[in-house]
Amino acid sequence: MAILTVTLNAALDITYRVPVLTPRASHRVSDVVERPGGKGINVARVLAALGYDTVVTGFAGGPAGTVLRQLLAPLAPYDALVPVARTSRRTVAVVDGSGGDTTQFNEPGPLVSPEEWARFTGVYEALLKDADAVALCGSLPPGIHVGAYAELVRRAHAHDVPVVLDTDGEPLRRGIAARPDLVKPNADELAGLTGAREPLRAVLGARRRGARAVAASFGADGLLAATADGVWRAAPSAPVRGNPTGAGDSAVAALLAGLVDGVPWPERLVRAVALSAATVLAPAAGEFDAAAYERLLTDVTVVRHTEPN
Repeated sequence: MAILTVTLNAALDITYRVPVLTPRASHRVSDVVERPGGKGINVARVLAALGYDTVVTGFAGGPAGTVLRQLLAPLAPYDALVPVARTSRRTVAVVDGSGGDTTQFNEPGPLVSPEEWARFTGVYEALLKDADAVALCGSLPPGIHVGAYAELVRRAHAHDVPVVLDTDGEPLRRGIAARPDLVKPNADELAGLTGAREPLRAVLGARRRGARAVAASFGADGLLAATADGVWRAAPSAPVRGNPTGAGDSAVAALLAGLVDGVPWPERLVRAVALSAATVLAPAAGEFDAAAYERLLTDVTVVRHTEPN
């Protein structure tokens, strides 16, 4: 058995580090890091580093897809990516060494044909037979219908496999109606879904739309979760500065591991906030500072909220 992660719009992540990022200027890059990327792949890499058996599926194609798979091979997740004719996208993160801020550039994904989608769903169905849980993560590439995640949630539930959904926009709106076990939006995604900016109202509104649980990330302010067992806020004692790329994916990994392990919600949230902060301290997405993670586990406070009438 293993944890399955789905990345329909996988990417080759490229991180540039420059001494100072100045608009309209030429820059000398001091460091370049290439990593297999896309939200679900980042989740799988973190889970593998934590000791969980993981499988990644989705699409990969062209030169970028080839490099992506080569880089993924030694990192432990089992590669069940489905080949496509068009090339996978690249993402470029530029890290400003003077302050640690990151500027992100995301290419569009490959056009996926109906035949390629059908081939993927066959692979997905086969993988569900041995899955402890599944994470559906990230954007949809061109050619994939907007209700794809809703379809994949229903297919997983037909196999009694719990689902975590992490996407945005209309795919989130359609997907949440299929009743995933957990959705993990950020503040902007949550506001786009519910129309509410007040955090508690927004997470409760998202849960009413169909999710069995909602754990929303609010950056340095941590997580706010609405579940069948109650509402909690979890946050570190102080903000952490660094590269935030992949921090939300690490939170998903921790929440997914907590679901599989059956740990109580407060402990899941402590793990998720600590792992997210430890990822901010790491140099690239899909990695975390292990020593910082262990230290931060004792530095996260969880407070239970009283739900409004």
